[in-house]
Amino acid sequence: MPPIETVGIISKPNMPHAAETVSGLLAWFEQRGITCRLDEETAIHAGRQDWFDRNDLPDGCDLIVVLGGDGTLLSAARVVGGRDIPLFAVNMGHLGFLTSIPLEDLYPELERALAGQHRIGRRRMLDCELRRGGKTIGSYSALNDIVITKSELARMIDLDTHVDNHFVAAYKADGLIIATPTGSTAYSLSAGGPVIFPSVAAFCITPICPHMLTNRPVIVPDTSVIHILVHGEDGTYLTIDGQVGEPLSKGDLVVCRSSPKTIQLIRPPKLLFFDVLREKLKWGER
Repeated sequence: MPPIETVGIISKPNMPHAAETVSGLLAWFEQRGITCRLDEETAIHAGRQDWFDRNDLPDGCDLIVVLGGDGTLLSAARVVGGRDIPLFAVNMGHLGFLTSIPLEDLYPELERALAGQHRIGRRRMLDCELRRGGKTIGSYSALNDIVITKSELARMIDLDTHVDNHFVAAYKADGLIIATPTGSTAYSLSAGGPVIFPSVAAFCITPICPHMLTNRPVIVPDTSVIHILVHGEDGTYLTIDGQVGEPLSKGDLVVCRSSPKTIQLIRPPKLLFFDVLREKLKWGER
């Protein structure tokens, strides 16, 4: 990794002790001659007027510091995905599956990163196309999952699903989740899906409250192309990482495939995947 000369900082709004944390971080970088590019939320926390739109913030950065929870990291990943810029994610939220660096370790882990002693985990993203009337009207990339779900008052939705042109099922359910290994510990897990080790090259197709109780989660290779045809009328939505998306119409086709984009997550040197599971899921230890 080249020397770190410019750092971008992306922050969650309304963080506890935000002003103190951000001001201290900016002073720490300034003492080391490192330039900082701030998003709007970070600038608000620091009481500054100079900031960059998140889509432009990574330009010229050698490292991105993310202050927040997993939601903030997911937002940052969609901006940074595909660029050769490591993400240094500090847990300022609650659960923190992905933001695994605790606030109390912020500066020791930054020192380690500046010295090139950090460990990087690469996570591949998931691409999604929305096709309507034979035309692609939307393209998205997700780190966690692509979800097709019903609105609050809608009935169950009908979704015909194919994997590599092989028919899988005509799901009648509250929705369907296509999850990456990274996203297997998110919404998919809550819907009964399995935990997938991050380096496993696979996707999980997880139905949400299916009408047929025999409809179970299915793991497919990440070389697969997944086609989901939407039947039914209004009340169906496409959601990317639980943050962006749009309503779907009858006859829409959602196509999911492995993305060429990856993100680089800086991980604490002694914190392994199963350590995170034991801590976050309260699995017992001997």
